[in-house]
Amino acid sequence: MSTQALKSALPRTVVVLSLVSLLNDAASEMITPLLPIFLTVALGATPAIVGLVEGLAEATASVLKLVSGRLADKGWNPKALVVWGYGSSNLARPLIGLALAWPFVMAMRFLDRLGKGLRTAPRDAMIANSVAAPYRGAAFGFHRSMDHVGAVIGPLVAFLVLREGIEMSNVFLMSVIPGAAVLLLIVFGLPRAEPQAVSNAPLKWSLLDSRLRALIIASGALALATMPEAFLVLWAASRGIKLEYIPLVWAAASLVKVFVSYLAGSASDKIGRLPVVIAGWSLRVATLFLIAVVDGSELMTWVMFLLFAASLASTEAAERSLVGDAADPLQRGTAYGLYHLVCGLLALPGAILIGAIWQWLGQSVAFVVAGTLTAVAAAALLVISRGIDGPQRQPG
Repeated sequence: MSTQALKSALPRTVVVLSLVSLLNDAASEMITPLLPIFLTVALGATPAIVGLVEGLAEATASVLKLVSGRLADKGWNPKALVVWGYGSSNLARPLIGLALAWPFVMAMRFLDRLGKGLRTAPRDAMIANSVAAPYRGAAFGFHRSMDHVGAVIGPLVAFLVLREGIEMSNVFLMSVIPGAAVLLLIVFGLPRAEPQAVSNAPLKWSLLDSRLRALIIASGALALATMPEAFLVLWAASRGIKLEYIPLVWAAASLVKVFVSYLAGSASDKIGRLPVVIAGWSLRVATLFLIAVVDGSELMTWVMFLLFAASLASTEAAERSLVGDAADPLQRGTAYGLYHLVCGLLALPGAILIGAIWQWLGQSVAFVVAGTLTAVAAAALLVISRGIDGPQRQPG
């Protein structure tokens, strides 16, 4: 990509929002890999409770993503929605360190994900609106890569802090520092969104682009099968990875995501969104089945953890770009909200199901079930999208 093309593909809005995601994920990922251990070891929660906490948090975020996306399409200032969203998350997240019981953690995760729901659809619409279609995959890939850079930094900080003997609860409290930097960067660095034509028309399913309908249906099925990364942490811990090294494994996984996200996003600009999505979902199926049967060596634990991270990152940019390509420009916020809503709502029963299977039938069975359901979702996308072309390069 030439310098001029790169400048066109990554305008200030994309760069600033990417840096915001970097800092926010540094704050978030200081605690995310520790949260399952904190819940189960420090607070006595079961794996099913871990699934409930994570599933409810994501379902909450998903409902608000549709609401906030619709508000942005109706003329609300998307920058303000982004500010309030990040503000809510970075207020609630450090308070987890004060928890004495798991219901308080669930409440703070609820508030944290409330903020995510408020900001995500308007932010994705701002990115999609600020970049031309031929570079949309690269723009979302860059944004996701910077998000994962933060997810490298946060766990490394947590690792160093834990090595000094500081308690987990204090690591949570320390996440307020990068969280404050997030708000400063948004307020003073993010340009106000260019005025967009306001849409008051309802978003009708029958009028959606066929590619968008196919992605939403299949992604919803995939959400039911999604193995929460919190369970990968429990799996790694059960295979002998010490607590202080859990953030290090998480950081390594995030580093893999940095490169995979951008490369896969750029590839979707060249070979099409659907081929990249199908390939990524297929990789996830293979990885889940492998995790269920691999030996118990520490090396294989690291390899499987990193491979699973790569499978997750390989479709992020392509999925978001497909939504941007296929949605009516006047209803992009709502379309992103609808996509996230379906995925998040179905993630709740999916997380509870996987957690219950894990608790009652064991880890291996849970991974096999997740892999099987993921294969069904990938097959559904292939069937539904048969005859649908790859990404059509529409005007941005």
